Amino acid sequence: MLTYEPDDTVAHRLDPRTKLAVQIGFAATALSHTTPRALVAFSGLTAVAMAAAGVPIRRTVSAYRFALVVLVIAPLLAGVTLGSPWFDRSAAVTSGLASYRVLLILLVSAAYVRSTPVRESRAAIQRTVPGKPGQLLGVGVGLVFRFLPVLRGDLRTIREAMAARLGTERSAVDRASAIGVLGLTRAFDRADRLSLALQARCFAWNPTLPPLAFSRIDYPVLLFALALGLSTFYL
Repeated sequence: MLTYEPDDTVAHRLDPRTKLAVQIGFAATALSHTTPRALVAFSGLTAVAMAAAGVPIRRTVSAYRFALVVLVIAPLLAGVTLGSPWFDRSAAVTSGLASYRVLLILLVSAAYVRSTPVRESRAAIQRTVPGKPGQLLGVGVGLVFRFLPVLRGDLRTIREAMAARLGTERSAVDRASAIGVLGLTRAFDRADRLSLALQARCFAWNPTLPPLAFSRIDYPVLLFALALGLSTFYL
């Protein structure tokens, strides 16, 4: 799974607020411009973002493998019709282009995840969104980034334990049911332990967060993010 990794790349040196602005601008313009020529330009921007963050391609593809399956199947399902001609090529192409845009957004988000610590993400959100809403969003982001890898590790452990006990000989429905039930049980247990741990550590809604400051390299990137956002309305 993709997580933050310390490094000295350009993306690591950017302020998290700058990276969030780029993500928002990129997602907005990628979803609004649907021509093949625009997708070629977005593909280039995605490659630059991944190179700037040092994102490993193989690990990224592995982390998004389930999403990739959905993105590949969606155009095939969109093209199927109940009557002649049985497969609508134009609908499949439209859905395929949409899936490709979603894939590019996922890859840009992978660059953010690898280059941004969880505490800095929380600080960026809480200082951008004032008051309790910002604190709630910051806490939610922090818990998701920390809790999701643990849950995925539990599911991997369950699958490995089932395989060691010849669980692969059971039907797909039985395997899915067992993994689902055990996974939910582990998730609720983790949630109870997390709640107890937060109480034991005097959890605060407004803790001391790391300082954030824009540097020289942030300003041109911020202007680029603004240009991406404006392109949604003027191009």
